[in-house]
Amino acid sequence: MDFSHYQQLKVTQDGAVVTVTLTRPEVKNAIGEVLHHELSTIFWDLESDDSCDVVILTGADGSFSAGGDLAWVLSMHGDAVAATAAGRDARRIQNTMLDLEKPIIAKVRGPAIGLGCSLSLFCDFVYATPNAVFADPHVSVGLVAGDGGAVIWPQLIGYARARRYLLTGDHIRGSEAADIGLITEAVPDDQLDEVVAAMAARLVNGAKHAIKWTKSSINAGLKVMANSIADRATAAENLAQMTNDNRIALEAFLAKEPPKFTGT
Repeated sequence: MDFSHYQQLKVTQDGAVVTVTLTRPEVKNAIGEVLHHELSTIFWDLESDDSCDVVILTGADGSFSAGGDLAWVLSMHGDAVAATAAGRDARRIQNTMLDLEKPIIAKVRGPAIGLGCSLSLFCDFVYATPNAVFADPHVSVGLVAGDGGAVIWPQLIGYARARRYLLTGDHIRGSEAADIGLITEAVPDDQLDEVVAAMAARLVNGAKHAIKWTKSSINAGLKVMANSIADRATAAENLAQMTNDNRIALEAFLAKEPPKFTGT
């Protein structure tokens, strides 16, 4: 399959392993309008690519993804049409990742924040360096975790721990994330590429159809739950984008100042 039309996703292939790299290194691979839309189609395209059996998802230049591009998010404030379109793409990203029968391995260095965090956690394996940073700080910018966090965090670490991180936006390092089961394993930086490549090779050399159908069976229940939660979370996030607190927070962060919320 020809992936050359992708502008901010670099797609490379080694045998049956396809690596998808987020490539906005100048902003730590923050996700703006173009990259967001490309993420909503890439997994569907990979499902249709018969030469691909395993996908590795990573970020360029030592960062997985710093999350949503705040300038783009601010541009949607008060714009119901733009927010709805972004929400539709967010739902498509979740569903196509869950529907893709081929295993996805996240290779995480640096920040995996907001949507970047959700992207990693929706993968089937998540390998990260001990100092990688995971967080879903939607509440810090006056938003609801509508792009997957409300779905996946409770399933991985339970509701009590998920509330601890989703209601505060606090960060968690890769080593602790592995200890509590949020990710698969924390791996020293100089071993990360080798460990991910070894797992990809093991999956490629395994019983391909059994692996694919087992993944789809595991995800069947998660997808039902994800869609029911995502409907509410996406709608709530769209509402939150109409609030003053969201605008205040985004403007403050862009100005590198702490936000002063008003509760409106």
